[in-house]
Amino acid sequence: MSETSEDMLIILKELVGRIKELESAVYNKENLLMKSGFVIANTPTPSMKNSTVPNSDAIHKMSWDEIDTYVNGRV
Repeated sequence: MSETSEDMLIILKELVGRIKELESAVYNKENLLMKSGFVIANTPTPSMKNSTVPNSDAIHKMSWDEIDTYVNGRV
């Protein structure tokens, strides 16, 4: 191997090691970052409040204010 290839290999090994350390720190349940709320493991799941979906004809007849109200869940 050439000297530059050896240097690149050393750098890559170092980076992989640091990434593994960071992953173990973030996913450790006793980690201070997890407890403080800076790192969130479980994100909220989006949900739709509207149980009915209008068809294209209904949307075509809506005004922009009605569409805005429907999209923002104020129906």
